[in-house]
Amino acid sequence: MRHVDFSPLYRSTVGFDRLFSMLDGIGQPEQAQSYPPYNIERTGENTYRITMAVAGFDEKELSIEAHAHVLTVKGEKSEEEASEKTEYLYRGIAKRAFERRFQLADHVDVQAASLKNGLLHIDLLRNIPETLKPRRIAIAADVVDASKTIEAQPAPQQVN
Repeated sequence: MRHVDFSPLYRSTVGFDRLFSMLDGIGQPEQAQSYPPYNIERTGENTYRITMAVAGFDEKELSIEAHAHVLTVKGEKSEEEASEKTEYLYRGIAKRAFERRFQLADHVDVQAASLKNGLLHIDLLRNIPETLKPRRIAIAADVVDASKTIEAQPAPQQVN
């Protein structure tokens, strides 16, 4: 895939560098990371929820961090005690560490996180400041002053 050079746009725009870096990153193939599986849901007009399947992980083994428009979820399994001598005939439950990153839009904040039945739920809220919300501007109409109104009377008709 071809690389697009955004340097001419940097000369005439201010504050769009994050947008250009995101557009530049779209063209680069990302590692085909499929673990852990997740859903992104819209639960209301300004609320969202990320649900990740993290079966086998405890609250202490998961970390969630939001920094500079990036939400990072990490999971690291703690090593089992050396005293436990278990011989596995088949090991199908993954114990691998993971790190999943989500790009957050402006004014999206993490509200809460919970772990239930092997699912990690992260609730997000888009909180747009009042200064950025659209507002209605009233249009003032000129008020007609009755004292300045000239009333015209019909002119008398001439009889021939």
